[in-house]
Formats: sequence, structure tokens, C-alpha cells
Amino acid sequence: MEKAGNKKNELQMVDFFCSAGGVTCGFNQAGINVLGGIDIDPICELTYKNNNNAKYLCADVSDLDKSLIAKIFKIKRNQDNLIFVGCSPCQYYSNIKTDKTNSQNTRLLLDDFREFVDYYRPGYVFIENVPGLNKNPESPLGRFKTFLSAKKYVFEDSVINAKYFGVPQNRRRYVLVATRVKTAIHLPKEDKKHIKTVHQAIGDPVKYRPIEAGTKDATDFIHTSANLTCINKRRLSQTPFNGGSRTAWTNDIQLDCYKHHGGHTDVYGRMCWEKPSPTITTRFCSLSNGRYGHPEQLRAISLREGATLQSFPENYVFYSQNQGVIAKMIGNAVPPLLAKAIGEAISKNYLYG
Repeated sequence: MEKAGNKKNELQMVDFFCSAGGVTCGFNQAGINVLGGIDIDPICELTYKNNNNAKYLCADVSDLDKSLIAKIFKIKRNQDNLIFVGCSPCQYYSNIKTDKTNSQNTRLLLDDFREFVDYYRPGYVFIENVPGLNKNPESPLGRFKTFLSAKKYVFEDSVINAKYFGVPQNRRRYVLVATRVKTAIHLPKEDKKHIKTVHQAIGDPVKYRPIEAGTKDATDFIHTSANLTCINKRRLSQTPFNGGSRTAWTNDIQLDCYKHHGGHTDVYGRMCWEKPSPTITTRFCSLSNGRYGHPEQLRAISLREGATLQSFPENYVFYSQNQGVIAKMIGNAVPPLLAKAIGEAISKNYLYG
């Protein structure tokens, strides 16, 4: 009889829409053999390959020959030990009220991913997206769930928060795990007793030394912070430490659009040491895009601080000279510790049902 410990190592994964490798990093930590990732963006290739020792296929899944990935990743159809991950770009489905024109071409990526699942019939499937993903039966998600049931997959889905899985960040996401090789599958259980704070994550003054706005760190640690205009330095200097907001500003530096508007107080705000951070978006390095001010220093959080709040290992290297590109790679990622929890739940299911 095969030993359970050996069976775990048989799990293999292909990471669709892999970006810089958040899911891949977490699945590696869970002991799953990641064969490689697929993404349309060539900018992510070095970061993905060099950190994860995995293949990177730069391609658009919308017109990718399905048989090609069998040759590249050495997979077969109907593999019980194979996991397909499809965490597609999510801007089109976001609850944030923004213009969706530029992201409409991403709205059918889940349909494209479904075709690969249909062709290969992997033993397991994992998808992650924003909570606003429409569950209507005629929506891409509705069609995907109907497809899974028709193909004899069982699944569990829910909106969960990454802060309950070791990620020092308040990040709500829709997740779904599915299998066709077991009679049931479950999402990992939330741990609401051990929530990691901003201070626990980035509060070490030796590792995350005090820096000024505009500091550029040329090392792989990228403790780099965006510059601030004079007026924004004045605004942040009037923002109370440890969770303060723009409501404390004097009227002469208040933004006109907020002088008679009480909402959006997170904008230009500071993070709180003793809470998880707000959601790390692709623009977390900019003070004007959310509560991304350092709890005490006169700056927005650095690139490395954002990566740490996303739960990337501190030795994870992001290959680009462009701060905006790195911030996008970090903000778009599935937090590795959340992915690790999902990977462990799949491994447990594969071993024990």
C-alpha cells in the first residue's frame, strides 16, 4: 500500500494567470510540486522563474493551443494529482465604482480557463477573485460552477479574509476549491485568534529602517518609498500617528473635494500598528490611493513593506527598475500565506479525503 507521506509529493500544479507568483510561492510552501505558470505579461517572467524555480509560459490563454501546455509542463489529461489554478485579473468584477472600459477584455478569462479545465480534467481546481464576482447563473462564475457540477466536480466556495490565514492584511476574496477525485472538499478553516498586525510584520526598526519619502533602495530588499510633494508632506505631518486620517488637517491644506464630504477618510491616512493593514492594491506605494501612510514616518509604505504585508518572503526578489511595475506585481498577487493554506487543504483532501 502506498504511504500517505509519499502520495502528497505527487501533487502537481499549473498556475494560470500566475503574474509574479503569489499562488506558486504559497503552493511551494505547502509542499506541492509547481510545474510552472502562464501569464500574458512578459514583465513578470524573471520574478516568477527566479524565485520559484519553475517554468514560465508567456502567452494569452484566450488563444493558447490547449495541447501545447501538455508538452511544456509534462502533464496529461485526466491526471488525478494535477491542480489547475485560475486566479484571473479581477478589476472588471471589483466592487469599486470605477470605469470598467480598460478591464472589459479580462471579463471572459474565467471562461477561457474553464476550457482548459474541460480539456484536461485535472483532479483539482482552485480559483480566487474579488468578492464582487457576480454569482448569477449567467455570469462567468455562474457558468463555471454549472460546468463543474456537470463534469462531476464537487466544490466549496466562499468569501474569506486573508487576515485569518496569517496574512497581516485585511483582504476579502472569493475563493473556490473543487475536485473530481473525492466526494467532498472543504476550504481551510479561519483562525480568528491569531491575527498578525502591521507592527508584527514591518515594525522591526533594524530590518525596516526609518527612511524618507523619495528614498530609492537599489538592493533586492527594495525598501523604496515614493516621493511626496511639499503639500502632501504638510498633509501627512498633520495626520496623527498610528491610524490617523485627513480629518485632522487644517482647512488650508484640505482637498477641495473633501471639504464638504465626510467619506473616503482612508485616503491619505496612516496605517495602524496594532491592526492588519488595509488591502494592498497595485497603487499601495501612493499616499493618495488609500490608507498607505506609514504609521509614524513621513512617507507612504515602501515596496518591501507592501510585499511583506502581502506575506511574500523577505528574500523574494522583484525584477524591475520601475517602482510602479513592482507595486503592480505585488498588489495583483494572491498573498502566498493564503495560497499556502489553500494548498494544504488540497493536500489534506488528496491524502485523506
